[in-house]
Amino acid sequence: MIKIENTSVGGFEPAIRGMRNPLNSWKLSDSEKINSPVTYYPSAGLMEQKEVDSCEIDFLIGEKDGELAKKLNAGGPVHAKYRRMITVWTDITAPLYWWKEFDTYKVGTVANSCSTMHKIADKEFTLSDFSCEHLYSMSELAPDKDGLKLVFNDLPVIETDEGSYWSPLGVLKMTVIMLNKCRNLYLKTKDKRYWWQMIQLLPSSYNQKRTVMLNYEVLAGIWVSRKGHKLDEWHRFRDWIYELPYSSLITGDVEL
Repeated sequence: MIKIENTSVGGFEPAIRGMRNPLNSWKLSDSEKINSPVTYYPSAGLMEQKEVDSCEIDFLIGEKDGELAKKLNAGGPVHAKYRRMITVWTDITAPLYWWKEFDTYKVGTVANSCSTMHKIADKEFTLSDFSCEHLYSMSELAPDKDGLKLVFNDLPVIETDEGSYWSPLGVLKMTVIMLNKCRNLYLKTKDKRYWWQMIQLLPSSYNQKRTVMLNYEVLAGIWVSRKGHKLDEWHRFRDWIYELPYSSLITGDVEL
């Protein structure tokens, strides 16, 4: 699960102005700053004055500037330095296992996260706090030609000679119960030992919210490197990139 909201984009004007500095070609620029922000609809390629839950921009990139931007993009990051000046701010809620991969992008990014260390006991844990849409609810062990394999059916738990096996979702539910028991004991006693139980037991599927600042150059790298990734969250993140204003500056496959 990943939720991306409250997106803002800025810096188009200085980025395009700086893009023309190397050849002193400012007089050829055909972009313009506008007084009333407009909402960009990449799927339709239209600029419309509409109040919707989407990105608004106050700068329109002209055809000549757009063509130059594309040429510079083709030269790679060294020539497309202007993309570093186009800044994006957004709120992302995603599981810890996704944030571990996102943290690879250290250059050109800033993030303020909700604190697990300070706020883990603030609210009761619920299943909705975790990304578990792919977990099976029932399971059993059944023989096949290679030995034992996990088969999913209508059994909550299967007893074997080696012990009891809960379903993946059942294990998470039991973890949530234990987290809440430790939380209640910590709130009652303020004994840090119970706090440690929550910190070390917390699954990587726990959803954390961060406010993130990055730029179009970082997103261009993500667009290429995360294509075909196993995690659904990266595919949704790439969809969000595609929806940004003038996303062809990142993806190269959308008309300006």
